[in-house]
Amino acid sequence: MTVSFTCRTRLAMAPEVAFDLSRSVDVHLGSMAKSNERAVAGVTAGLMSLGDTVTWRARHFGLPVRMTSRITQFSFPESFTDEQERGPFRAFRHVHEFLPDASAPDGSAPDGGGTLMVDHVEFTAPFGILGRLVEKAFLGRYLQHLIEERNRYLQGSK
Repeated sequence: MTVSFTCRTRLAMAPEVAFDLSRSVDVHLGSMAKSNERAVAGVTAGLMSLGDTVTWRARHFGLPVRMTSRITQFSFPESFTDEQERGPFRAFRHVHEFLPDASAPDGSAPDGGGTLMVDHVEFTAPFGILGRLVEKAFLGRYLQHLIEERNRYLQGSK
C-alpha cells in the first residue's frame, strides 16, 4: 500500500533561493544532523541536478539506514523530484514544488515576495503485511516529522 502526505511551508525568500537550498546536499546534512546523516556516494556536497544520485547513510530508530536517491525530474525554479533507487523502502518518491508567495510569514521576503514550498511524499514500506502495519502505526508520521524538521531548518537558512 502506498502512503502519501503533503507538507506546506512558507519561506521568506525567493523561489530560486528556496529551490537551491532544497537541492543542496550540505543544507540537507545540516537539517538531518540529529540522525547523523552522511552523504557517502554520488554527489556528496553542493547542489544536485537532473540525473544526479546521492547515497545517504543515517541512523533511524537506532538502526543504520542506507538509501540511494536520484533526481528524476528538474524544472528550475518550480520543482524537482527525487526517488529512491536502492534503500529501505519498496518505493519512495518526494516531489518538491516552489510557488511564488507574496505573504511571507514575517513580511521579510525580498520585495514582499516569498515562497510557498510544497512537499509531496509517497512511499511504500517493504515486508508485505508487516510493512503495512509499520506504515500505519508510525512510519508515515515519522517521515512527515522529518520533512517538517527539514523545512524549519530551511526557514532559518538564506
